[in-house]
Amino acid sequence: METMEKIDVKQYFCKILREKKDLSAGIAAIETLLYVLENDKSATIQELDSNFKSTIETMKKTDVPVTAVASGCELFLRFITFVKLDYKTFEECKKVMLERGKVFMKKLLNAKGKIAKLASSFIADGSKILVHSKSRVVLKAMQHAVSLHKHFQVFVTNSSLDNSGEEMARELEKCGIHCTVILDSAVGYIMEQVDMVMVGAEGVVESGGIINKIGSFTMAICAKEMMKPFYVLTESFKFTRQYPLNQRDLPDEFKYTSTHLKTDLSKEHPLVDYTPPSYITLLFTDLGILTPSAVSDELIKLYL
Repeated sequence: METMEKIDVKQYFCKILREKKDLSAGIAAIETLLYVLENDKSATIQELDSNFKSTIETMKKTDVPVTAVASGCELFLRFITFVKLDYKTFEECKKVMLERGKVFMKKLLNAKGKIAKLASSFIADGSKILVHSKSRVVLKAMQHAVSLHKHFQVFVTNSSLDNSGEEMARELEKCGIHCTVILDSAVGYIMEQVDMVMVGAEGVVESGGIINKIGSFTMAICAKEMMKPFYVLTESFKFTRQYPLNQRDLPDEFKYTSTHLKTDLSKEHPLVDYTPPSYITLLFTDLGILTPSAVSDELIKLYL
């Protein structure tokens, strides 16, 4: 892509994030790829591929969480490019790719609703639930539970450094859910009072573990020690072909923003951590309710 096109891509991506607050960075990235596909002037598949790669790199440099952007874009490209060899002309091929891209986006937009229905069935009247940071899909599940006339209480971690838990609490309270914001350091104190933990995920790795907002691993350890179920709510487009064994195995681009990567990382706080599958009870996804051990099978199907 030319420099001007890169700037346009960045502006388009950031505009989606700014104007559509209910969309995650991963879905915004896929919507941007769809926009590029609709407006691209390439004459060959090779040129189009190159422009897709350039678009993805541009989006990764906008200081958003990269995990879901990387996995979502990879799955989107795999889904639409199955048609590459089936058509004689590039225009025919591009038309079918665009149709498949719109189908993929429609599935993504319906995913939260499916997950919400599955997870809300685990929320009983009188439940006390611990939530970490802000998660759109966890919020959706709780909104669905409220629509079923369930009454429950939620504790939300403040979630420094961006204090996103406070925003989550405000959204929950709009639904009439009794909500208390707690310090990140109060997780151990509050854990004995709750019935379950519900978190979202930035990414789901091949082992069935998750990459999520820093502090998720600490919460999972505490939940396991106190024998409380640790539930993960996540869309399947966040399934990524990573296999970390520990925190050091996470790629730096997942742990830090592009601005951080230009500085001395020894003085920066990571934005996410890795929670191994042994600490996760179940994953609620648009593919169904999965045990961590079932994730690898589903991931293989997605990337076939």
